[in-house]
Amino acid sequence: MSLTKISKAFQELTPHEMYEMLRLRSEVFVVEQTCVFLDMDNKDQQCRHLLLYKEGELVATSRLVPPGLSYPDAMSIGRIVTSMQVRSTGVGRILVDYSIEECYRLHGHGPIKIGAQVYAQGFYESFGFVQSGPEYDEDGIPHIEMTKA
Repeated sequence: MSLTKISKAFQELTPHEMYEMLRLRSEVFVVEQTCVFLDMDNKDQQCRHLLLYKEGELVATSRLVPPGLSYPDAMSIGRIVTSMQVRSTGVGRILVDYSIEECYRLHGHGPIKIGAQVYAQGFYESFGFVQSGPEYDEDGIPHIEMTKA
């Protein structure tokens, strides 16, 4: 599958890229998962954003959170999302692999933490993440903290 991968700091995103990213996150997290929450949490401005395009259309995105912003001693990957059109095609795996690579490139090989939806635990375990905290509720959806050492 031919994908265009883009990695940019918040300030480098074009207005068009920003709109596409926020729209995709809203389509999945708010509409599809019927979860009313404030996606724009004032962390985006300090994060790196990964965008994956297929034939000019944004199909997946994530944000790389620097150490100290979400977790005191670890970098984090958040807002991991793929569009419905590419689910079960391997795009999610490509996005998470790319996210891990970029974390290591930007911050070295320290631990990476995520707040994963419980249903996706096995998916993240396949990348070396292990559960590192108890299950918790975030906006009505069961989550767990996971860490890749």
